[in-house]
Amino acid sequence: MESFIVISSLLLAVALGGFSVTYLKQSNKTQVIKLLLAFSGGFLLSIAFTHFIPDLYHDGEGSIGIYILIGFLIQLLLEFFSGGIEHGHVHVHKGQAMPWGLFISLSVHSVLEGIPLGHQLMGYDAHAGHSHGGDSSLLLGILFHQVPVAIALMTLLINTRLTLIQAWLVLMFFGIMTPLGTVIGMATLPGDTGLDFHVILAVVVGMFLHISTTIIFETSENHKFNLLKLLSIFVGCALAFMIQ
Repeated sequence: MESFIVISSLLLAVALGGFSVTYLKQSNKTQVIKLLLAFSGGFLLSIAFTHFIPDLYHDGEGSIGIYILIGFLIQLLLEFFSGGIEHGHVHVHKGQAMPWGLFISLSVHSVLEGIPLGHQLMGYDAHAGHSHGGDSSLLLGILFHQVPVAIALMTLLINTRLTLIQAWLVLMFFGIMTPLGTVIGMATLPGDTGLDFHVILAVVVGMFLHISTTIIFETSENHKFNLLKLLSIFVGCALAFMIQ
């Protein structure tokens, strides 16, 4: 039942982003994306520093920092192909071709972040000291970030040569990527693959660090934060701190 709720919430987050594109005016869309990204950036950065990184160093091997760095670099490579849509860069040209490189990059990212979520659902814990099974911070971090990414992706899709129905099909195909990663994580526990849970989570945390820091540094205009964006970042950080 818990896995059904998690997978349903992941799909609904993407659907919510798609519907927002339909009902929001273009000027409002840009503002909403920026504020949601600022909030999610603050949340992701906070859970990385106050929760996942301390736990990873406590439970994992001494070289865990290498895997965090690898995750950071993987995300850097993925954004080379995605054009930075993960942190709000949407380059819209009416009638453009479907950007398959961008779609594949987003999909790879989504599958990877879903794998440790699947491990959590199975209650996997390599060390008795810290249980990640009932932790909701990873799920919330993914959900909070999926909504603005889905808004940005749908905004891009409806300006391609795709029909509206085709755009929705592509969006929902993207929507199943994180659930797919979750199912992979549930079906292949780290012991089955030879990979430690903490290594996989460290890679995802490294990806979160890249996304969150880029969002925060780019959620500014003329290198100055406006008040709403600044508040969104602080609210995201505070919420993540409160749910630890």
